[in-house]
Amino acid sequence: MKMTLALTLAAGLTVSLASCGSEGSTSAIEVDNCGDTVHLDGPPENVTLLKSASVPTLQHLGVLDRVKNRAGKYPTAYYDDATNDALAAIPSLTDKTDASGHLQISREEVVATGPDLVLGETDTVNRQTLASSDVPLIEEPALCGSLERPVTWHDAWDQIRLYGTVFDRGAEAEEYVTALQDRLASIEDAATPTKPDGSPYRIAVLYPTVGGGVTYAYGTGSMAAPVVEAAGAENVYADQSDRVFEVTAEDIVDRNPDVVLALYSDGSADEIVDAVKGLPGMDRTTAGQHGQVLPLLLNYAEPPTPLAVDGLEQVDDYLRDLPDASGAAAPDPASGGTRR
Repeated sequence: MKMTLALTLAAGLTVSLASCGSEGSTSAIEVDNCGDTVHLDGPPENVTLLKSASVPTLQHLGVLDRVKNRAGKYPTAYYDDATNDALAAIPSLTDKTDASGHLQISREEVVATGPDLVLGETDTVNRQTLASSDVPLIEEPALCGSLERPVTWHDAWDQIRLYGTVFDRGAEAEEYVTALQDRLASIEDAATPTKPDGSPYRIAVLYPTVGGGVTYAYGTGSMAAPVVEAAGAENVYADQSDRVFEVTAEDIVDRNPDVVLALYSDGSADEIVDAVKGLPGMDRTTAGQHGQVLPLLLNYAEPPTPLAVDGLEQVDDYLRDLPDASGAAAPDPASGGTRR
């Protein structure tokens, strides 16, 4: 197996019950999140959702119906029909974002929904700005800087367990974790797709700006790192411990990736691919010369959530389908070759 799934508890996702109760209990709940202890009177019933990262977990735990308001963008490609139908039925406060994909919403708009929990934070809506209204908030730990170490798959499992505790769905959370671990193991145990000389593909995980502007890359502090590793490849930015950081086109060219994973939050896949190919000097890289750019919606690689397993399956299938891939079995025929 390419990596060991060590059962070590991730910092920032430690969970504990203030008082024990059965499934469906109304006992008070405490969870440690992003350096603070969040107190809840019981499993939330009126949730306002500001980010898409928690949606697959909430749906699998059977609590997506607790979300009464949402804001931001929720690409339908992430979810199955039932989840998309459920999201469509939830009133949207706004889907306005800036050029970097960050939600634009005011504190007042969120407080007006009367939530007993807010999931996700923004520059204007966070634990500090909500404190005066006594509204609890939970953020994805990888997005608040609480994971001060390389991210692992265990962080994705802990994300599920966190929401299992918050919504008193511990048993369902463990079942979901086991199913995802089985999917991960099926890829890690398979023959690794490699270049003809047997060496691993070298991948740059980038977030380009359509129309020109800043390009970001992802290091070992990002879920993109274990996704690339589990696919048997190497992250060309594995020497960087930060989650995400600005990079120059010159640096990308110097690192000469074989493949680029082009992450995006909005717009079309073609626009993102063109943005990568349009970087100065990109045509001098192996990825640029062979057109090996895989557009990938952001949550398939970041932050640590169940969607990272879907992202891994897409990356694995893509590498196996490359013309010069060696040591690779045929792609899973289900869903057109992508395991879902």
